[in-house]
Order: sequence, then C-alpha cells, then structure tokens
Amino acid sequence: MRVKAAMPSTHTTMTVHLNEALSDFVATNVGESGTYDNVSEYVRDLIRRDKDRAEQLAFERLKTELAHAFAAPESSYQALTAAEVIARNKV
Repeated sequence: MRVKAAMPSTHTTMTVHLNEALSDFVATNVGESGTYDNVSEYVRDLIRRDKDRAEQLAFERLKTELAHAFAAPESSYQALTAAEVIARNKV
C-alpha cells in the first residue's frame, strides 16, 4: 500500500506493509462499502486522530501538574527571578 502524507508545501510518500487481516480491515473501510474514498484518506484520518489523542494526553498531564501545584500550600512556593526560571528550564 502506498500512502501520501501532505506536509506544508511538500508531500511524502510512504510504503506500508500490512498482513492479510489488517489489509482486509482497511479494505472494509475504503471504497463503496466504507467510510473513506481511498486508503490515503483513511490513513491521514487515523494519523490526525492519533495526533489529537497525543495532544489531549499531554494537555491532561499538564492540567494534573497544575492542579497539584495550585493545591500545594503557599509555604512550599519559592520565589524565583525570570533568569532563574529560564536557567532551570534549559536543563
């Protein structure tokens, strides 16, 4: 199967090898009987969904970290200068 992935001003062609079971599954989702017109459209949608899922997980982790930080007692906070924050985040 050959998949073209659109990128800003360029296209990348990828070759994907699928076993028979996966190939059959893709075939049921593409064409007249499927949701997608072609395999490339299906693969692009899967990649977009996976990207959205990964971004949502990262956002949920950030929200959890922020919730813990805001729940901490005021005495646990340490005053830092902007330079100290920048230096700490370079690591």
